[in-house]
Amino acid sequence: MTERKPPGVSFESFVDKQIREASERGEFSTLPGFGKPLPDDSAPYDELWWIKGKMHREGASVLPPSLALRKAAEDAEAAVAAAVSESQVRRILGEINTKIAEALARPPAGPPLNLKPFDVEATVERWREARTS
Repeated sequence: MTERKPPGVSFESFVDKQIREASERGEFSTLPGFGKPLPDDSAPYDELWWIKGKMHREGASVLPPSLALRKAAEDAEAAVAAAVSESQVRRILGEINTKIAEALARPPAGPPLNLKPFDVEATVERWREARTS
């Protein structure tokens, strides 16, 4: 813990002495980020830098509903490719087709959806062919 600044000592020299003594004791070597370079500061200042950093660390993203659904459709295609059974493929396609049908009935805000429900039978057939190859 720091002590009070003694009278007659300049503030700057008192603070410098505290930092030097703590550094000599090794109190800074256990701080997160020790030994790592500072982030690039050549980018223009962004008032929301800490919010964006927190979202990046948490893996969160904010997309308009139509783009989020497009992303979900892409993720469903990847999940189908990695599926291990036909029932899993049908379940994945059923879930995304339900979301797409709801979005087509009530278009979400944002850019145009440009999606149509997956053809389950054709997709299952392609999945079978990929498994036998």
